[in-house]
Amino acid sequence: MGKVIMELKEINIGFEGRDILNIDYLTVTQFDRIGIVGKNGVGKSTLLKLLSGIIQPERGTCKQYIQPAYFEQLTPPSTHLEADGEILSRIGVSSLKKEQHKLSGGEETKLKLVQIFSRFHEAILLDEPTTHLDQTGKDFLIEQLDYFYGALILVSHDRDLLDRLVSEIWEIADGKVTVYKGNYSDYQQAKQLEIQQHIDAYEAFSKERSRLERAAQVKMEKADRLFRNGGKFKQKAKEKPSRLGKTKSKATSQKSLHRASKSIENRISKLSEVEMYKKEQPIVFQQSKAVELHNRYPIMADRLTIRLQDTILLEDVSFQIPLGAKVVITGPNGSGKSTLLRYLLSQQSGITVSPKAKIGYFEQLSYRLITEESVLSFLKNRTTHEEGFLRTVLSKMHFTGSDLQKKVNVLSGGEVIRLQLCYLFLGEYNILLLDEPTNFLDVQTMEALEEFILGYNGTILLVTHDATMVDRIADVHFQLNPMSRSISKLK
Repeated sequence: MGKVIMELKEINIGFEGRDILNIDYLTVTQFDRIGIVGKNGVGKSTLLKLLSGIIQPERGTCKQYIQPAYFEQLTPPSTHLEADGEILSRIGVSSLKKEQHKLSGGEETKLKLVQIFSRFHEAILLDEPTTHLDQTGKDFLIEQLDYFYGALILVSHDRDLLDRLVSEIWEIADGKVTVYKGNYSDYQQAKQLEIQQHIDAYEAFSKERSRLERAAQVKMEKADRLFRNGGKFKQKAKEKPSRLGKTKSKATSQKSLHRASKSIENRISKLSEVEMYKKEQPIVFQQSKAVELHNRYPIMADRLTIRLQDTILLEDVSFQIPLGAKVVITGPNGSGKSTLLRYLLSQQSGITVSPKAKIGYFEQLSYRLITEESVLSFLKNRTTHEEGFLRTVLSKMHFTGSDLQKKVNVLSGGEVIRLQLCYLFLGEYNILLLDEPTNFLDVQTMEALEEFILGYNGTILLVTHDATMVDRIADVHFQLNPMSRSISKLK
C-alpha cells in the first residue's frame, strides 16, 4: 500500500435537507486506480471536486498532499495550458490554428486530454473523459492511462473503460460511498450477489414472521374458545362441585395460552427487520403527437457540398432519408457530422425537406446551460403545458421533490441532458435531429432513450459514437469519410 495522497474525513454536503455526500472516512493512495459510479446526479462530480480541492465540504475535512490534474466534465479547454503538438497530431487534431469555439465536441475533449498528458502529474482525476470521443480518441486515452504511473480516479458510465483501467470501484448511492474491490465487471457481480442476498433475507424474514404470527393466532384462538366455554363451566360448578377443579384448570390453560401468544409476539418484535428489495421505476421519455408525414423520403440531399471556413467536409454527396427510419450517422471527430445536421436543419442549398416537416434539434453541446432557472421553471417558461402535467413528465424522468427546485446551472451533465431531452420530446415534431444525446447518461437513462427512439413514430437522425446503440436502433447507417469527403451507406 502506497502513501496517502488524498484524505476525506467526516464529510457532509447536502441540498434542500437531502444528503448529497455523507462520508465517514476515505483515502486515496499514490497508485490507486479508482472508478466512481452511480446514477446521474448522485454526486460523482462533486466528489471529484472535493478530491481535487476545488470545493470544500460544509462539514469535515478534505486534504490533498499532492496537486492532481483535473479533467472537468462541462468546461471547454483551457486557453492557458499548453498542448503537445506531436500528441495532438497522433489523435487526429493536427492543428490548433482553428479557433477553439470552432472545434467539434470530440476535438475539444482530445485537446483537454492532451493538455493533461503533456505534463507529469502524480494523480489524474477524470470526469467523463470519453465525452464525444471517437474510437481513435478512446484508444489514445486507454493507452495513456495504461502506462500512467500514479493515482487515477475516473468517473465514467463506459463499462469497457472501467473494466480496462480500474481495480477498485466507489459506488455513490443515497449519499453514501461503498467501496468494491475489482473492476466494473467484478462490481456488477458483487452487486447482483448483494441484491440476491437481500431478496433471500427478506423471504426468510417474511416466512419466519408469518410462521410466528400464525402460531400466535392459533394460541389466541384456543384461549378465546376456552373463554367462551368458561361460562358454561361456572354455571354447572354449583350443581356439580366435581367440575370446579376442571373450571380452574381451564382458566389456568387460558392464561397459559395468552402468555404463549405474548411470548411469540415478543419474538416477532425482536426479529431483525428486512425491507423488501425495491426495484427502481424506469425512466420514461414522453411521446408527443405530431403532424403525420407522407413523403416516402422527407429529407433528400442532391450533390450536396458542405464547407466549414476554407475546409470542404463533404463534396457532391447525395442521399435519401426514408420516412420513419432511425438513421445513425457516424464518423471520426471533426468529419462534419454536427455540421451536416445543422445544414439539414437550415435546409441549405442541395437539401430538400418535406413542407410538412416539423424538425426538433438536440445540439451537441446543449449541456452547457447557464441559467438561474429551476428545473420546473425551465420547462414552464418554454412550453404551454400545465404545471401538473409537467410535474408528471418530470417525475417519469426521476426529477421529483426538491429536484424540481434545483437550479439548472448546478445540475450534473447527465441531468442537464435528461432535462433537455425531456423538453425536446414535449415538442410536436415529426423529425428529430439528435447530435450525441448519450453523453454523460447513466445506463438507466440510455436504455430509456433507446426505448423512446425505437417507439418513436417519426423519423430520427442520430449522431453517436456508441457502437451498442448503433447495433440496437439503426435502420440506416451512414458513415462520413473525411479523406474522400464522402458518405458511405453501411446499412
